[in-house]
Amino acid sequence: MNQIDSSIVEPPSARASSKRQAILDAAKRSFVRDGVIAGGIDAIAVEAGVSRQTVYNLIGDRDQLFRAVVEEVTTRSSASLMTVIATFPSRPDDIQAALTDFAVRMLGRCLCDIDGQALSTLIKREAHKHPELFKTWEEYGPGKDWPVIAAQFARLARDGYIEIDDPSLAARHFFALICSDLPTDKGPCALPTEEAIRKTAAAGVKTFLRAFGSRQSTSA
Repeated sequence: MNQIDSSIVEPPSARASSKRQAILDAAKRSFVRDGVIAGGIDAIAVEAGVSRQTVYNLIGDRDQLFRAVVEEVTTRSSASLMTVIATFPSRPDDIQAALTDFAVRMLGRCLCDIDGQALSTLIKREAHKHPELFKTWEEYGPGKDWPVIAAQFARLARDGYIEIDDPSLAARHFFALICSDLPTDKGPCALPTEEAIRKTAAAGVKTFLRAFGSRQSTSA
């Protein structure tokens, strides 16, 4: 009797995890594309390649599925954000170039990636209907992680690169400016090109430094 190589047999827990991820990805696409009310379990199951019963067994009904999507995307976006924040420029020779490169990373890997775009779309469309579902997002954005972001701008001010009174306000202005010119005419979750990301990042940083840059950083 031939023995089966156990190393090539996917354990049940791994299969369940893989199916659960496929369901969440399909649900995320459905909710962004069609809205939560229109997002049917049957259609999501078909798109995920599983049965309707598997969706219920692994996650639950549509409300539970929506909650799981928001929590998963928020958690992943938060991790990406903190990874990029760790690359914030420290004592750069060229503050404008360094902040532009940072803004490109922030846009490309956090704000304009699939998760960031999906979360932004869901918040705009569904937050007023399901405010409790975005508690994690609210805590992660202006709550838990925001002081870390503001601290980076406080450090730039301390080192003489910018002149600000309120680091948190300066950080909010920075993020608003680097997002202001992103193309929005291609629908939800349409990813901007690398060229478009760098263009809006450069324009946003230039405007930010005109407002907050020290004389030294704006004299060039």
